[in-house]
Amino acid sequence: MSNMLIRHADADRDCAACAAIYEPFVRGTVVSFEEQAPDGRELAERIQRISRTHPWLVSEQDGAVTGYAYASPHRARAAYRWATDVTIYVAPDHHRRGVGRALYSELLHRLTEQGFHVACAGVTLPNEASIGLHRALGFNEIGTYRRIGFKFGGWHDVTWMQRELRPRGVPPQEPAQPEREG
Repeated sequence: MSNMLIRHADADRDCAACAAIYEPFVRGTVVSFEEQAPDGRELAERIQRISRTHPWLVSEQDGAVTGYAYASPHRARAAYRWATDVTIYVAPDHHRRGVGRALYSELLHRLTEQGFHVACAGVTLPNEASIGLHRALGFNEIGTYRRIGFKFGGWHDVTWMQRELRPRGVPPQEPAQPEREG
């Protein structure tokens, strides 16, 4: 994918494309536990809110957004501020083309540069493709919440995975703001 560009999302420019990528995951799968697909306006608000403290990246190929990945706070308590949750969605017609790996690799690099210590990801089961991507990028399974989400008439498990971004024993500095392209 030599002509793939990964960049920070622009809320106004990218919200409709992100909403279109996300919609089939909400309406047709248990990958997302949302029950109503958000529209572009709601995605624009999410991009703006999250981008204040964490990166929201999009992949672009031939001028079209093919996927997005973002990080968000893991929990609200102050001691968790060095931990972040990560999320990724790739347009179905771009699966297995390196988009997910490229997006996540760049996201994890930027989170490390910001000063975050650990990245966490929740994966609704079964989802071998997502588990495989996370493992390939250095995530380890740390536990499974059993029957934690109810969607489409059934209970679903979520496996949590994490990856350390900085060496153990390194004293934390306050996480920085996300860097922006010029």
